Amino acid sequence: MKTVEITFEIHENQKEKKLIADILTAQLSEEGYTGFLDIPEGIKAYIPENLFRDEQIEYLPALTMFPGKISVHQKTLEDEDWNKKWEKSFQPVVIDDQCYIHASFHQVPENYKYKICITPKMSFGTGHHYTTSLMIKELLNNKVDGKTVMDMGCGTGILAILAAIMNAKEVWAIDNDEWAYKNTLENIKMNGQFHIHTIQGDAYSLPNKKYDIFMANINRNILLKDIPTYEKHLVTGGKLILSGFYHDDLDKIEEKATKCNLRLDHYKEDNNWIAATFVK
Repeated sequence: MKTVEITFEIHENQKEKKLIADILTAQLSEEGYTGFLDIPEGIKAYIPENLFRDEQIEYLPALTMFPGKISVHQKTLEDEDWNKKWEKSFQPVVIDDQCYIHASFHQVPENYKYKICITPKMSFGTGHHYTTSLMIKELLNNKVDGKTVMDMGCGTGILAILAAIMNAKEVWAIDNDEWAYKNTLENIKMNGQFHIHTIQGDAYSLPNKKYDIFMANINRNILLKDIPTYEKHLVTGGKLILSGFYHDDLDKIEEKATKCNLRLDHYKEDNNWIAATFVK
């Protein structure tokens, strides 16, 4: 399968460039883009050719929000070109001095409690983005041993893999994107966590089970639509951990959750991105 690469050159100072790049990432994620690379000029975004539509870019809100500040360039790549790009740019990530996220070609130090090998390819979730690192931090701060865990919109499967390494009793991972689903299977195998249950689907594909910890790092609109479904799959006293939205959206997320018998316990913020934990 070929891949469409969109390059966004951002004509701003470094601080504003990062803010605009984060906004682009959020908006493009809603359009099905699941691969991103930071570059000095801005960002590159990737989507399978069969999912690409010109209007996704033409009507992207960020282009209206920042007129004249973003230049857009497009080309089509073979899959091996994408693999070369991520291999060249993918650097190890350390979260809270506990979790070391790396690719298969990295040398792995011994002094980390949790070590996860990830081949990201076109999937979202390597620990580099604020939302993924926030979710990992939340998971690290929870007692996972013996719990049942759901990773909704799993991307690379990194959260499910970490939960399994942390001795969760049962772990499930779901993504509606075929590429992400296959990438999750590959990463599960690479980390030897074969007992993780995987599903290609959305919230309506959830098995008839309830979970102690339910994680969803997805965009705001999907969260607002699916929070009632998530709540039905939580045990009483269970935790719903959400990310993929900005601080400005927290009130809307909390309002929806409150209507579903979920109480905001706490939230963490990084560069205006939020990870919020709700309790049923």
